[in-house]
Amino acid sequence: MKYNPKACRVEDALSILVGKWKPLILLHLLNEGTQRFNELKRSIPGITQKMLTKQLRELEEEDIIERVVYPQVPPKVEYSITDYGKSLQPILEAMHEWGTKHTLRKLEKTENG
Repeated sequence: MKYNPKACRVEDALSILVGKWKPLILLHLLNEGTQRFNELKRSIPGITQKMLTKQLRELEEEDIIERVVYPQVPPKVEYSITDYGKSLQPILEAMHEWGTKHTLRKLEKTENG
């Protein structure tokens, strides 16, 4: 794999995916399908309502997720991953696999000392 560092677009990709919560949000939507706001909030311990709202808006702006508001009382809002967002699945899976291997490597280094 050879890329011109001056034309590197990794920074562009990271600007969309960076952060503690976005990958988790995307993995939940990829694995569990369409979810309402409170379902997502319950499935991601530690995330605040404000942060979840912010992250969802940013992902929606990038056309990674879709937000559907149903005209009813009380309002019903659902989030789902777009077809374009689904193209991130192999990237997220690769990051997960690398993270697992890295954690095991660090653990082995600690044990071997």
